[in-house]
Amino acid sequence: MPSELRGFQTALDDAKLRRVHWKIWFLSAMGVFLDGFDLFIIGVSLPLIAHQMDVTKTGIGLIGAAAPLGAMVGAFSLGRFTDKLGRKAMYLFDLLFFIVFAGLSALAWNWLSLLIFRLLLGIGIGADYPISSTYVSELMPKRIRGRMLSGAFSFQALGALFGAIVGLGILSFDPVPSAWRIMLAIGVIPAILVMILRTSVPESPRWTMEHGDAETARALAEKITGEKIAPQNTVPRKMLYHDLFRNTYLARTIFVTVPWLLMDIGLYGIGIFTPTILSVMAFAGHGSFIHKDILSTQGAIFLDVFLVIGFALNIALIEKIGRIRLQLIGFAGMGVAMTMLALAGIPKGAAGILTIVIFFGFALFNLSVNAGPNATTWILPTEVFPTSLRASGHGLASASGKFGAALGIFLLPVVEQLWGLGATLAMVAIASFLGLIVTWILGRETAGKSLEESDGSGKNSSSSSGQVTA
Repeated sequence: MPSELRGFQTALDDAKLRRVHWKIWFLSAMGVFLDGFDLFIIGVSLPLIAHQMDVTKTGIGLIGAAAPLGAMVGAFSLGRFTDKLGRKAMYLFDLLFFIVFAGLSALAWNWLSLLIFRLLLGIGIGADYPISSTYVSELMPKRIRGRMLSGAFSFQALGALFGAIVGLGILSFDPVPSAWRIMLAIGVIPAILVMILRTSVPESPRWTMEHGDAETARALAEKITGEKIAPQNTVPRKMLYHDLFRNTYLARTIFVTVPWLLMDIGLYGIGIFTPTILSVMAFAGHGSFIHKDILSTQGAIFLDVFLVIGFALNIALIEKIGRIRLQLIGFAGMGVAMTMLALAGIPKGAAGILTIVIFFGFALFNLSVNAGPNATTWILPTEVFPTSLRASGHGLASASGKFGAALGIFLLPVVEQLWGLGATLAMVAIASFLGLIVTWILGRETAGKSLEESDGSGKNSSSSSGQVTA
């Protein structure tokens, strides 16, 4: 065999970054951007929705939780279809949900219609998690796979920051309760552009190989890497969804689902209600609800900077100190931050005295969550499962996280009404420390390994994954 021919996996693992890598990375990152935008824009919109539609706190909790609940359905169901039908097909389909139901959400005529549209919108958001992450992980060189995955996921913070800026701009120029409709409609524009650009991306060579089309997989890999690749033989591995719960993968399934669930209780609960919490803890007595909403949105924009810094730290450290250490450190920082805020929220009238402590606690939380588990829980499911279960495993983990998100969004206003803000924030602190414990017990490091080494099938996987590498 000519010396210039390389093995299929080796060529993908050791490839130089080319234009096609960056294109797929950017379009995947933009899917996460839309999730971040939606997360923050609904947080700015909820006080306006509550005022205009006269919605109870329970109703507001349901509206806030609707998109994450829909995302749970989208991630769980469409993640499995991504393994069956291919990465590219679902890559386009998920954005269609976002475009249609983001537009309809802006036109909702009452809180119940808004709830339904937000639920359906969430299906598109949730589906993009396993699709985009799997796509990126299967194409990126192993030496920078974690950094590229983290970089793509960092667009969630950019989306949140963009949502904050859009929300503040709309409130500043049109400070009326109905301004929430414009806020929700804005997200349709980037979604349409991303969907159009996604039509030109190639299918994943690893998925194509796993489904028995070795020659097409080789051609795709040559196009992506720019190298000549040796002919391949493949016998597709028959793996079923319930294999995620068998002995081989059960511990991995628990490891990628439980910490994500616990992390998202705080990330979404605190993230969506940061403006509301700030208005109570730091801006009480500052005029009308519109004025307080503007002040709290400005405060949240300042705090969003720490989300971006957190992602920057993760990108810089993910390959150096590994996924597991960052996840442990992040959960610890989240727990400490929420404990501080819980104590600050207990004394009556503490907002005027402890404003600096309050902002420090939020900043530490945002920094810790993005430097650690927000990025690592998104990365790890793409690395610990084989190709035939990768999107399914990530979909299950994403669905678990979105369930935690819905739980946090719904429970925070309810618990605050029943037991006060201090107890609410203490609940998030407990969830963070539990995430640390589960990671400590079950965590498995994947930094520096190929996907085949990380998922246990081995570098040369002729017997386990059906691929014969020349």
